[in-house]
Amino acid sequence: MYTSPTHRYHELTKGLLFSFLAALPLFIIYEVLILLTAPTTEIIVRISVDLWFKQLLQLIGLDTLNISLLLVLIVGIFILIHKRVELNELRLGYFGVMLVESTLWAILVALVSLSLTNWILTGIAELSSESAVQLSYIQMLTLSLGAGLYEELFFRVLLVSLFIWIFSKWFGTKSWASYTSAILLSAVLFSATHYTGNMGDPFTISSFLFRFQFGVILNGIYVWRGFGVAAWTHALYDMIVITF
Repeated sequence: MYTSPTHRYHELTKGLLFSFLAALPLFIIYEVLILLTAPTTEIIVRISVDLWFKQLLQLIGLDTLNISLLLVLIVGIFILIHKRVELNELRLGYFGVMLVESTLWAILVALVSLSLTNWILTGIAELSSESAVQLSYIQMLTLSLGAGLYEELFFRVLLVSLFIWIFSKWFGTKSWASYTSAILLSAVLFSATHYTGNMGDPFTISSFLFRFQFGVILNGIYVWRGFGVAAWTHALYDMIVITF
């Protein structure tokens, strides 16, 4: 059966293999920048979801970086074995197109968010600038990459997938209701997370709704286009925000 190049690109880049390989640079650059931008070993600015994971490892006495690298290696080997048939279709050009696609998504999300900021959710821009003033540009860039990786892993790959499974059992099928419920619930949790921890923002209804709609958009991108595109969209969006 003939499959168009566009359809095959969509199918492959949504899957595990391409998503893992596309997200791998985010992990490497993020961890390197974390080490380079930390003023001391005690003062390290990390994304909240990453911090939860690292604190859990520390509680059980494990070296966080080594365990993280080991987990990435194990997951990578599993995916390569499980998706070995797709190795024949690896094309460097696909990753370039994924980056362009993610950039277009990020610009679109930024334009939508800007419209909401200017016309509906007044005050969110001031809040964002206040919370970011304590960090250098390179630290904010580091957190942008970390958000794209760890928040997408937790809120999209883990929570959205889990909620889709739960609601599919509840509704009896993977219907639009299952996907919609999963997308909305995960977006609520995604927004709420930004008010936790020492680096958390003061809660306002406008900022909560702003992040909720952002979570809904990212959840939709994940469901339709997979983890790799969603992760890079999130990272590039954050980079646009801190740069412009």
